[in-house]
Amino acid sequence: MDKESKKEYEVNERIQYTDPISEMVKRAEREGQFENLPGKGKPLKLKGDNFSQEQQLYKTMKDNHVLPRWIELANEIDVLKEELAILHVEERKAKIKLTNKKIKQYNRLCPPSLQRNKIHE
Repeated sequence: MDKESKKEYEVNERIQYTDPISEMVKRAEREGQFENLPGKGKPLKLKGDNFSQEQQLYKTMKDNHVLPRWIELANEIDVLKEELAILHVEERKAKIKLTNKKIKQYNRLCPPSLQRNKIHE
């Protein structure tokens, strides 16, 4: 690969990355979910100097009953896995394919230490 095409590839690679938390916040803003929150316009009560922005974001999400997408996917995967036990062969293959698709999405979004393996028949 020559130097110019490698440089173009690296730029395109960076453009495609999306931060899952930022995407959730942007989607919620577009949908107007921040319009009528309790305490809107009032200062945040932060817990000391060591309370990071990320911790504040997770606390705010938790207080407003919002789950990160990767946790929603984990819950969906768990339900699908339970359903696999009672299905016949053909239905089971389709459900495994769907479950593996969700596992792939989940692995892209979750912390690396929480990634899951695909299901095999």
